[in-house]
Amino acid sequence: MKASSPRTHVRHAAPRCFTDKAQARAAVWHLLTERKIARFPFPIKDRIPNFEGADTAAARLLAHPAFASAKCVKVNPDSPQRHVRKGLLERGISIVTPTPRLRGGFYLLDPDEIPEEHHWDAASLKMGGEFGKPIALEEFPAIDLVVMGSVAVTREGRRLGKGHGYADLEYAMLVELGNAPVPVATTVHGLQVLESFPALPHDVRLSIIATPEELIEVLPPPEAGGGIEWDTLPAQAYAEMPILAELRELRRRHAP
Repeated sequence: MKASSPRTHVRHAAPRCFTDKAQARAAVWHLLTERKIARFPFPIKDRIPNFEGADTAAARLLAHPAFASAKCVKVNPDSPQRHVRKGLLERGISIVTPTPRLRGGFYLLDPDEIPEEHHWDAASLKMGGEFGKPIALEEFPAIDLVVMGSVAVTREGRRLGKGHGYADLEYAMLVELGNAPVPVATTVHGLQVLESFPALPHDVRLSIIATPEELIEVLPPPEAGGGIEWDTLPAQAYAEMPILAELRELRRRHAP
């Protein structure tokens, strides 16, 4: 593992090792709030937390060579990654982003159709849908990289989201659609980098982690995640996320 710049010391509060995911999330939310590192929207509990220096972390991430040839990147819609989304649009890179809780599927932000003066607006959760257009699964573009929001990470590439599993599910949907394995990245504050916490086999692992102070590359890169474990999905998932029923029907029609 290597960093693109010297590591800057970040004063931590013990503990940094956790045997429970919920405790790890709670510790990060508390620490960011206590140190006044958290930024709007508040409260940060139960959110992908916005943080001081999110713009610097985004610039550091986008400077990674993996983005140099990217044409389309899937990015989460949360506040700290708004700077990533704006930066991608400025580079002429298309963005696929999910609607909250996948209730409305995905939409595409095409930089060729969004005036430069509206890039920041288009990169927001509130207005992204106004500038984007819905994507049918059969017209889903090839994704070159995935950027996920995180509550906590480790230097070995483990990631904690809010606990609902949407980011992992969205990656699994890409696999189901036949997308090639791609690197997964995130931006976080240094206080969100923990020593350890539990991980499950289906948890997507990170390849690139950018903080305001450093870039962490997980070496060797973790294995790509798998597809959807259809038998484990609760029945209400299809009602809450109609796109899952659409994907299941698409798989059925294309089954050999």
